[in-house]
Amino acid sequence: MTRTPTRPPELRGRIFRGSEQVRAGLLTPGHLRSSAWRRLFPDVYACASLPVTHERRARAVAGLLLPGATVSGRSAAVLWGVEAARSDDPVECTLPTARRCGAVRGVHVTRRHLPAGDVTRWRGVLVTTPMRTALDLARIQPADDAVVAVDQFLGSRLITLDDLRAAAAGVTGPGCRSIRLAVGRADGLAQSPQETRLRLLLHGSPLPRPVAQHRVCDADGRFVAQVDFGWPERAVAVEYDGVWHGEAQQVGKDRRRLNRLTAAGWTVIFVTAADLRDPVILVARIRAALDAPRYA
Repeated sequence: MTRTPTRPPELRGRIFRGSEQVRAGLLTPGHLRSSAWRRLFPDVYACASLPVTHERRARAVAGLLLPGATVSGRSAAVLWGVEAARSDDPVECTLPTARRCGAVRGVHVTRRHLPAGDVTRWRGVLVTTPMRTALDLARIQPADDAVVAVDQFLGSRLITLDDLRAAAAGVTGPGCRSIRLAVGRADGLAQSPQETRLRLLLHGSPLPRPVAQHRVCDADGRFVAQVDFGWPERAVAVEYDGVWHGEAQQVGKDRRRLNRLTAAGWTVIFVTAADLRDPVILVARIRAALDAPRYA
């Protein structure tokens, strides 16, 4: 039998506990199974008109599913405005060590003691502070993923790299070495996760280290462009070419920028996601550009 969607005005655009609304008489169990509602977690429903984002799912966990839980890790980063998790990634939260709960699909629970100074309330739910969030991101494995996450979080400007390094230096206990290593490898300059991966690849190669976010100027000192990575002494730049660069409104802008760099005597190498999967060939391309003779 087809269930007729029933959407009381009081619940439109809301996320709620299904059992509470059934007890209140606004809905029946049958209504909850209709297309008017979307089940996020056991007994937690959302109005079907709401896009299901990671932020909404995290707020539902901390506010309804596990009241008193602290949103942490990648999910905390999302609440602070950083796209560190996809909409369907597990929600990460922290509970006190003494509190017990059963496993819930789509939720990753860590049990530990969080000092009061590491937790704040943000838009109605408990969440780790920006500094605690960044330190937690530095624990991610594998190590390169931790650097990517930390770089991404630093891009929010909620904390500074210097303050984070000072905080990491004071961390003790399990995982402290991994935290300090990840924070030490981060620079907070990347404008995308793939730029960080490209930087780590370049730093791990035999190539001389490039200058990140290098400002190129012409012979008269006029600004030309800022490149992702540059070797100024060789006038060679490496740019990560993301999908958005192929959008119609961006193509003309990118070509004019490339023309300006070329006119200033620079060689530009574009890197795609496929190139990152074949680092040997990529490094050889860059080496050839660095070793090519330059003409005045």
